[in-house]
Amino acid sequence: MNDFHPFGWYAAKISPHLPKKAFQPVRSRLLGGLAYLLVVTGGILAVSLFDFHPVWNLLISIVLGFSFAALGFLGHEILHGTVVKTPWLRDLLGALAFWPLCTGPKLWRKWHNATHHVHTQHEEKDPDAWPSMEQLAKSRLLRWVYRIPFPVRASFAFASLSVMFTVHSIRMLVSFWQDFRWKNRIVVLCQFLLPWTTWIGLLWLVGWEKWLFAFLLPLLVANMIVMGYISTNHRLNPLMPVNDPLANSLSVTVPKWVDVLHFHFSYHTEHHLFPAMSSKYYPLVKEQIKRMWPDRYHEMPMTKALAALWKTPRVYYEHNELIEPKQGHVYGTLGNGLDPDEIAPRRREEDAEASPATRKAKWKNASGAGKA
Repeated sequence: MNDFHPFGWYAAKISPHLPKKAFQPVRSRLLGGLAYLLVVTGGILAVSLFDFHPVWNLLISIVLGFSFAALGFLGHEILHGTVVKTPWLRDLLGALAFWPLCTGPKLWRKWHNATHHVHTQHEEKDPDAWPSMEQLAKSRLLRWVYRIPFPVRASFAFASLSVMFTVHSIRMLVSFWQDFRWKNRIVVLCQFLLPWTTWIGLLWLVGWEKWLFAFLLPLLVANMIVMGYISTNHRLNPLMPVNDPLANSLSVTVPKWVDVLHFHFSYHTEHHLFPAMSSKYYPLVKEQIKRMWPDRYHEMPMTKALAALWKTPRVYYEHNELIEPKQGHVYGTLGNGLDPDEIAPRRREEDAEASPATRKAKWKNASGAGKA
């Protein structure tokens, strides 16, 4: 695929084939949020007030984690303005939905709506994009990480999904802090601190053991579920100068009942084409994409996408490939030679004829680049 188009180009061609109601807010989504809120409240009260066997508390924690994640998916939809349009109500409901994940609405809209969606998979401007070889050479931390053997690093990366959304949210707070005016910084900081104050207050009330099951374990479960989706959204796709959702995004498939419970969060290409549309109508968008551009659309089961992530590195080489820097193994990306059913690397042309000693020396030189 050599000709790329911005998301508006696709949206203009699909829109005439969609019903007018698809472009209106869907307030009924709040009923699902209310149901999850009741489950979360009931689960936390059950763990806090009763002395259940740890096995039962663990099961409650898993349900709470699933509910935390689902509320996050709803919060994502709310803050795109697809549930309510009134700004103050949108932010209030979004804050409540994101409360378990401790992410504030003003920061989220700056980081996700105004930056990630506008600059998706741009090497320098997308805050969620993974690094290129050039960025690797400038980062001492990344150079250290990529000295770790690939299987060990892949195992650690998947384990870290249990904390990654929380960690990345804090990183985005620091990264975008200077972009806010002083009066907005106070709001952003309050929106960050209030949820944490609530959960730390719960710790003070119920003690470590009950807090572990009422919040900490659910938060880890929620991180794992949320990052299970987010990690497949773009990480198998190339870096691109053009924000083309059919090239830079992946939709995954999950059982229909999971799609319902997760507010159709799996439809990610569709979301990047119509971020201001309720995900309730994304199945209709998918039908039109597959009718108009079946060869461009990237879709696969989530389990297969996660397996592909496990088997490939996360550093970009020449923007449209992934590379394991130390060995020089290069993998394709979606639309650029990656076959999820048979993932196999090739060696860079400049490394193919080099001796192991030469390749090792080149890696050491690259690893030392940018040191002060």
